[in-house]
Amino acid sequence: MRAVIREGIGVFHPQGFLDGSSGSSFLSIEDIEATLKSNASMILVSLKKVIFFNRNGLDTFVKMFQKVRSKNHIIVGFCDYDKKKYDAFKKFYDDDLNFSLFKTQKIASLFADGFKEKNKNILLYSEDKSQRAALAIELHNNGHNPIVAQTKEEFLQKAKVENAYDVIIEETYLGQMGQKVATRVTGNAIIYTVSSFLDAEIGNTFNIAYHNNSLHVGFRLFIFDAYRVVSMNIHALNFFSKLASSSAEYNATICFVGMSFDKTPLSFKETLEDAGIMFFEQMDDILQNKELLDELGASSAAATKNKRALNKVLVTELPRFIDATVATIEMMTNSKAIKDAAKVDKIEITDKDGKIASSIGFYGDIDGMVMLVFPLGIAKKACELLIGENTDDKELILDTLAELVNIVGGKVKTLLADEHISVDITLPRTYHDVDGLLEVAKGKKGVQVDLSFDNDKFLFFLTR
Repeated sequence: MRAVIREGIGVFHPQGFLDGSSGSSFLSIEDIEATLKSNASMILVSLKKVIFFNRNGLDTFVKMFQKVRSKNHIIVGFCDYDKKKYDAFKKFYDDDLNFSLFKTQKIASLFADGFKEKNKNILLYSEDKSQRAALAIELHNNGHNPIVAQTKEEFLQKAKVENAYDVIIEETYLGQMGQKVATRVTGNAIIYTVSSFLDAEIGNTFNIAYHNNSLHVGFRLFIFDAYRVVSMNIHALNFFSKLASSSAEYNATICFVGMSFDKTPLSFKETLEDAGIMFFEQMDDILQNKELLDELGASSAAATKNKRALNKVLVTELPRFIDATVATIEMMTNSKAIKDAAKVDKIEITDKDGKIASSIGFYGDIDGMVMLVFPLGIAKKACELLIGENTDDKELILDTLAELVNIVGGKVKTLLADEHISVDITLPRTYHDVDGLLEVAKGKKGVQVDLSFDNDKFLFFLTR
């Protein structure tokens, strides 16, 4: 199959049915390689003429995408689809959607290296907050002016204004940016959603590796949204009791919100409370109580029960971590990074005033965490695009900074994947000041790189 190449994008146009039985005849690695030799910087498969597809049919292309992206470091994915097809993609691949989706070729061109037109006013929206940030960052990097709608209602209202925007983007997904995590974070509390009947299966469906790495990166408050839980049995009771016990080693707190005991023995609640689990009727009882939220989610020096040394693999991959961090912040702040110093030792912050911080963990073939210390001015400037305005609201800046750091983590994940190193990333943890970060980092040795952005000191620390 031959591709149509325009503005650096190679687009293949299969027709008819993609059901796995004939999918391989539509496209081959050789077809893609030939297209790349024609200076294509993005490879897409158009679904405009596709009548029907299923998971088997799509997998034929997805497997080729993974090989091509790993070798050539380019964007790969699908385009020209309607909402029904978009929803099918999200359903088929759920948390493993590692390729890109562009509603139209015109939208795809905005993210391509060969697109000549700049300064487009672009309204964008995604239900996924991390995707909103990723889309905005990439568009800004390509010389456009993205306007980020924070809610669906805001998006629909702005989209009605005639001739206000050159392009409107929705139902678009950047697969090379970060990952979708089944949890959410609010005010440095990680919230898990559970439902139905809780039994022994909870031990299989709960991502204990993710939970443990979230503890390691500094999270101390975990909330189970249990409004839809009907009941639990003794197996689930034992699971949560053990989870509370292991989390207590980090001085972490586990809470249940909205749990009804109409069909669950009250003795179960007493057992869980004895294990240290707290119960609340409403989510706002925690999230709207700032004093309680700060108390439950505070860091503790007890976090570092395991002190693990840096290894050769992690140090070897250090440039990828620094490149992803520096490139993102340089682009967001329109400033150039200057390396001041680098050393292998415990983290050292000489001036704590006016600093905020964030950390993000990774685990898989290699494991560890990245800690970043920002002067408030750099953080404000870096987050201005995603917020849509200049603000002094520190809570808003911290919340947005988490999304920015999530993008950095996603870039690192992609760079490592291209070297055949597979990792998952935690949600970012943010800190109002550096003291909380120092408690998590206490006793840990790592690689510290001191940088300057417009003479403001920025600190990068990679550790385990």
